[in-house]
Amino acid sequence: MRDSTGLKTAVIYGSARRDRQGIKAARFVVRKLEQRGHAVDLVDSLEYELPFLDLMHKEYESGSAPPAMQAVSKILAAADGFVIVSAEYNHSISAALKNMLDHYQSEYLYKPSAIVTYSAGPFGGVRALVNLRAILAELGTPSIPSAFPVSQVHSAFDVEGNPLDPKYDKRIVKFLDEYEWYAHALTAARCKEKMSRDVPTQQRMCRGKGS
Repeated sequence: MRDSTGLKTAVIYGSARRDRQGIKAARFVVRKLEQRGHAVDLVDSLEYELPFLDLMHKEYESGSAPPAMQAVSKILAAADGFVIVSAEYNHSISAALKNMLDHYQSEYLYKPSAIVTYSAGPFGGVRALVNLRAILAELGTPSIPSAFPVSQVHSAFDVEGNPLDPKYDKRIVKFLDEYEWYAHALTAARCKEKMSRDVPTQQRMCRGKGS
């Protein structure tokens, strides 16, 4: 089990729009996690450019998946948890983010996720939050109770992700405290499972290990 300054976190950001503003929020989260001692990878859908979902990563022959897909799989598998940074498009998440998430499965199991939503308006993308919680639970990475909505994201941070309003520095503390609690708790549980091989029956079935 890693100590309190040794968590690995993948920050997953999905937007392919020109002049996208959510990348500022993603950079802010990355900086705050690094300040707390996390090893952080930013998984940006625009950088990795995964194809529209045809074969999931696990459905390729070993070593034959596209390089970008393999790179993301390696990052997600090594992570202790995830922070998902999502816009709100028509009461839901972006297609780019959904496509990124759907390529993977086992990489998420028994690891927590934390949700950051944003919008250009006053509500911070919270309508996407409800949809995203259901998706993450189905993927096997249940989201923590707290969330971190960002309103008027275009004016909340500069291009490097520095907050233009000091309230964001204060607000994110509780959010990340809670995420770290779940990350440590589930890391300890996975370590115990690895030593005892005591895997719940349903998960043995899901992982193809029979009943």
